[in-house]
Amino acid sequence: MSTENNATQHVEHGSWLPASLNPNGFQSVIDVFKHCCSKFADLPAFTSVGRTLTYREMDEKSDQFAAYLQNETDLEVGDRIAVQLPNVVQYPVVVFGAMKAGLIVVNTNPLYTPKELQHQFNDAGAKALVVFANMAHNVEKILSNVPSLKHIIVTEIADFHPQPKRFLINSIVKHVKKMVPAYRLPNAKRLNDVLNQGAEHQVSIVEKTLEDIAVLQYTGGTTGVAKGAMLTHANLISNMRQLENRLGAQCNEGKEIFIAPLPMYHIYAFIIHGLTLLEQGGHTILIPNPRDIPGFVKELTKWRFTGFIGLNTLFVALCKNEAFQKLDFSALKTTASGGMPLTHAAAEEWERITGNQIVEGYGLTETSPVVAFNPFEARRLGTIGLPVSDTLVKLIDSDGNPVPAGEPGMLCVHGPQVMKGYWQNAAATKEVMTQDNYLITGDIAMQHADGYLEIVDRAKDMIIVSGFNVYPAEVEDCLCTHPDILEAAVIGVEDLGTGESVKAYVTLKDADKPLDIDAVRQFCRQELTAYKVPKQVEIRKELPKTNVGKVLRRALKEELVS
Repeated sequence: MSTENNATQHVEHGSWLPASLNPNGFQSVIDVFKHCCSKFADLPAFTSVGRTLTYREMDEKSDQFAAYLQNETDLEVGDRIAVQLPNVVQYPVVVFGAMKAGLIVVNTNPLYTPKELQHQFNDAGAKALVVFANMAHNVEKILSNVPSLKHIIVTEIADFHPQPKRFLINSIVKHVKKMVPAYRLPNAKRLNDVLNQGAEHQVSIVEKTLEDIAVLQYTGGTTGVAKGAMLTHANLISNMRQLENRLGAQCNEGKEIFIAPLPMYHIYAFIIHGLTLLEQGGHTILIPNPRDIPGFVKELTKWRFTGFIGLNTLFVALCKNEAFQKLDFSALKTTASGGMPLTHAAAEEWERITGNQIVEGYGLTETSPVVAFNPFEARRLGTIGLPVSDTLVKLIDSDGNPVPAGEPGMLCVHGPQVMKGYWQNAAATKEVMTQDNYLITGDIAMQHADGYLEIVDRAKDMIIVSGFNVYPAEVEDCLCTHPDILEAAVIGVEDLGTGESVKAYVTLKDADKPLDIDAVRQFCRQELTAYKVPKQVEIRKELPKTNVGKVLRRALKEELVS
């Protein structure tokens, strides 16, 4: 059902890379990295908190980190190293250095609770950890419960700045802003000390094969305990190329400046900024704390950025900011959205303010992540575009049978970007695969006659009102077009008369202006069938969200039963 090259191979996932997606014959992510660092050596690669690393510096520092791991520790090829860093320039150095040493990277959310950290580290069998100083106190709490963890390396926000700027910034963050809680990790090393030690050794870059695991990328855990998706070198290189086939026409080699507010430890940002944009010689501006909207906008004033990668809640928050509205957007030609549904209201407001259209894509952790993406020359708002190259999709019903054309069904995916499986969890892997080797995404979609896909909603979030299916995303999109509503989240609640009914939670554009709930419901009736109209509407100051800005419907449901 793909509108592009359908030549996939029905072999073990994660083990093949079509020749069309690998013209340079890369055998690993490090092959890609070395190629980029050689070709664009003196161009800026990453900037964060006023520190820029060129491609050459990134290559040299990652060599030093790899050399340290190989010569100063007992870590072996295939061991897992957890990386718990926000968007700072240390992140690419550590990740690519670990890969050079033959380790498997375990991307770890810096905002994880101690319980979540303990689960992930134990599940992955992590033997090493690089942690941001601001979060090191949480590691202290669980260290005795993670017997595999033997090597801990700590870094502070300005560690790659020269002195005295490094000392000044780190001191302000620690002592003035009080952003580094006290911690005690007696055997931990400082990242700069580690790099200095590594510089005394020669690195021996470990050769990997396409089917080797590059990254253990843990699922968000919103539907239960997080599982580690095994993403191979073939997975990541194929998805880099698949995305490049869509973004490439927008990119001028060595000329692009992309803003990166989404965290690099998230697979969406990793594949764009950590691979696709690198191969274009692009410059990524890392934003460590995008929730600080004034600070974020202040950083944007420094750059004539050409690309912006975000998601719906971030677009909404920025468009509310008066300083953002006054920025110079004359260079902006690429805005991409993913991670959660893009509402019409957010897309239209972004275009009004920036003059640039958002193109929406879709993916998930298990697909490295991109499955579909809107062509820039033929964007269709409200869809996720067309399947990327070498990708097959199908829609099935609850019995596994194909659904009629134009009808919603469970979206299933087959392609070289589909994960090898879940780490040490064959049963969970089997549950998400069809008999003919398609990944079951858990999302309900419709495919139009011309191949464009439209995500209706998550299957688990579907609400059944008197036997009729209600998809929260549709109701949320309607609510967000109301002139007084900023954001909306919709869940199903128990209803004696209809089984379930629709409840909406909304935030307002003007918190001091009263909202007429009955008028909101009447507004929805103009756009929605009666059973889809929210029976209850609750006003909130804010909605619960993940660290990357996805609204957590699950948290709203849990409030009702707690």
